[in-house]
Amino acid sequence: MMNWEQLLSLRRQGDRNKRLRKEQDETRLGFEVDYDRIIFSSAFRSLQDKTQVIPLSKTSFVHTRLTHSLEVSVVGRSLGRVVGKKVLEKHPHLTAVHGYKFNDFGAIVAAAALAHDIGNPPFGHSGEKAIGEYFKTGSGSRYKDLLTPKQYQDLIDFEGNANGFKILTETRKGIEGGVRLSYATLGAFMKYPKESLPKKPTNHIAHKKFGYFQNEASFFKEVAEEVGLLKHNVGEETTYSRHPLTFLVEAADDICYTIIDFEDGINLGLIEEEYALEYLIKLVKDAINTSKYNNLVTTADRLSYLRSLAINTLIQEAASVFIAHEEEILSGTFDVALVDKSKYEAQINDILKISVNKIYQSQEVTEKEIAGYEILATLLDRYCIATDNFNNGKSSNYDKLILRAEGDNFDYKNEDLYARLIGISNYVASLTDGNALLKFQKIKGLHI
Repeated sequence: MMNWEQLLSLRRQGDRNKRLRKEQDETRLGFEVDYDRIIFSSAFRSLQDKTQVIPLSKTSFVHTRLTHSLEVSVVGRSLGRVVGKKVLEKHPHLTAVHGYKFNDFGAIVAAAALAHDIGNPPFGHSGEKAIGEYFKTGSGSRYKDLLTPKQYQDLIDFEGNANGFKILTETRKGIEGGVRLSYATLGAFMKYPKESLPKKPTNHIAHKKFGYFQNEASFFKEVAEEVGLLKHNVGEETTYSRHPLTFLVEAADDICYTIIDFEDGINLGLIEEEYALEYLIKLVKDAINTSKYNNLVTTADRLSYLRSLAINTLIQEAASVFIAHEEEILSGTFDVALVDKSKYEAQINDILKISVNKIYQSQEVTEKEIAGYEILATLLDRYCIATDNFNNGKSSNYDKLILRAEGDNFDYKNEDLYARLIGISNYVASLTDGNALLKFQKIKGLHI
């Protein structure tokens, strides 16, 4: 069974002494410092030019990854506070002996939620697939026999969550320990606490994807052991239970993309207003003030009112599910997302089906995802070829120009092939939609 004192660890990478909650400065609490460090990181700022649903769309209606992350963070803070209050009532020694407060739970979930998309490539989830498919079926497949199975799996299943963990924790020149977040926040961030292999070894929600690349394996284990995640053996491999607060980070994300992507679809005219509002009303029928709603004149105001009610309804429901299943969560046996246990599961699934049909598979999204595949594959190919030729002493003048143009953006001099390929992939993933397009155009001679 996991214990809350360990799960709420304030330790940071490089610490030699334990950080005690009761000794924290209340005006500069460690978990709140995590939030600040993420906000001011360049990786977080780049999310302003990565769209959430419709890649490269310039319409003001569409959420970017940055606005989505801020919204998920706000929902996560509320979820954390509601749950934290109940947890501390159930385990009063956490306050009496150690000094924890319910806002601590909100601060941890808010920070982890703020960072939850920080490792995602440009062009939405198709960006992850584009990088993976370059190494699986594209020119990058030539590396398969030169890497270990796990190293190759990291590339062909390139995962934004693992890339996010790399960004947050990787030591770079002059920057020890990356962003240096508390281990509690890193634990809550780690949605899939396992390696890329074995792939989906069970139906547990924590095994759906993977959470760290091979180069971050030792530090991942350090964090997992510090916060007391439970070990599980799957065949010859070791996986870990989720940090309990990860379920709240996931729920905040689920709530936001369910409701807000749907809202984007209505604003873009992809979903008919009357049809859409009907589905939202079904979700909030127990909380809606009919007279207030009927007095709202514009679509935007009606939508805003229903969205607010829907998010609040789902926050309270997710928190209730968490508290009802706290012992299962602490023992690592709770194996689904919180929304999957919700009494509103049917309504959520109805909304998601419409979003898939009307938004995610719309012509605009499809066309822009096609462009994203071509852009990312081209960048990866040019960088990999130039780097390979440099390390084989066969650089052409063109290769030298490519590497000179990129400077220190990735470590092309590293003698470790896997480190080079992950570094290139990490760099390509860090590009905004606009920067990736511009680099593609320059390489193709379409922009000088």
